[in-house]
Amino acid sequence: MRYKKLGKSGVDVSTMTIGTWAMGGLGYGSVERGDCIEAVRAMIGQGVNHIDTAWVYGLGESDKVVGEAIKGMRDKVLITTKCGFRNPADGSGPNYPDCSPEWMSWCFEESLRNLGTDYVDFFLIHVPDTNVPFEVTAECVNKWQREGKVRYLGVSNFGIPEMEKMGQYIDITAVQSGYSMVVRGEEDNMIWAKEHNIGVMTHSSLASGLLAGAIRKLPELPDDDIRKLYQYPHFQEPRFSQVMELLKTLDKIAEERNVPVAQVALNWNTQKDFVTTSLCGVRNVKEALENCRSTEWELTAGEMEMIDKAIDETVGR
Repeated sequence: MRYKKLGKSGVDVSTMTIGTWAMGGLGYGSVERGDCIEAVRAMIGQGVNHIDTAWVYGLGESDKVVGEAIKGMRDKVLITTKCGFRNPADGSGPNYPDCSPEWMSWCFEESLRNLGTDYVDFFLIHVPDTNVPFEVTAECVNKWQREGKVRYLGVSNFGIPEMEKMGQYIDITAVQSGYSMVVRGEEDNMIWAKEHNIGVMTHSSLASGLLAGAIRKLPELPDDDIRKLYQYPHFQEPRFSQVMELLKTLDKIAEERNVPVAQVALNWNTQKDFVTTSLCGVRNVKEALENCRSTEWELTAGEMEMIDKAIDETVGR
């Protein structure tokens, strides 16, 4: 396993992070709870020391999976949780921002309870909320840090102006943004963060499974699937076909190295110098171990250039 310092925190974080959104069982199809627990333990056994979760993932179910998986191992892992998103009560649409102290506090305390811990290592404000003044949200999270419930603070899905503004009220140690070969719109934000000694966590590193290589035809997704609910462009035409063209280059590298395509995509992500750690969602031990093996080798400079060229020629930025 490879490790990097997470920004100004100075904490050594594995370059692969256990992502738990799918483990919550909402939006990504059914999951087996026991398989998810074993997958988390398998990744910890391979040296992964960082887990990302949020109450909104499965309405607390992902937190419970993590809590069960790390029993007796809390001192071996770093936990990041997030609050600030809210689910529609009837499940009729996408999550929406709510960074009010009342909602944030309720979610945070629920996460701690479900995780079976009295603190988290990193707390991220999940999304900017234009209806709640930043200083009001900041007062809430700063209080948790003073109380010892949070070691380090950060943000998620914030642009540069929003990070600059929130940075007036909290000490931003980390930022989490969506980033993959297919989704690169946040790249400038992450480069800015690194320049300001802010650690960078990337989510959706495999583009919701598309860069794992198993999907080769545009799937028919149920209405409650996250990829349809949020209308991900790469699960629609013409973007989907462009990704399939990109996969031809990844297939070539994977075949030459005798590794799964997912490992190529994960290494491309973690080898970017502005990326500290990349979230990787898994639902069983087989996926967990295969993805962890990506840290046993690295893409050459030539391979990175080949992939970057293919990205520019297919999906662009």
